[in-house]
Amino acid sequence: MCQLQSVRVSTGSDDEEGQLVFHEGQLVAVLVRLSDQHERDAGRWVVEAGFGPADVARHHVFANLQDAQEWVVERASHS
Repeated sequence: MCQLQSVRVSTGSDDEEGQLVFHEGQLVAVLVRLSDQHERDAGRWVVEAGFGPADVARHHVFANLQDAQEWVVERASHS
């Protein structure tokens, strides 16, 4: 099970709308919604930080929050 909690993230840019992602009560990712400064990716969600199964070397970008949640759950279930 995946739960989200809205949060503001200090990224040093206009990207500050965020979501903490919890899987089975543990924080596994911080997602940030990309601002208009990202042009074609504006409105998409990026994994700003991942922990445990969501700890990845590169930033993953998702079209929407649901896709990001599904990715986190899939990674967590394979760990």
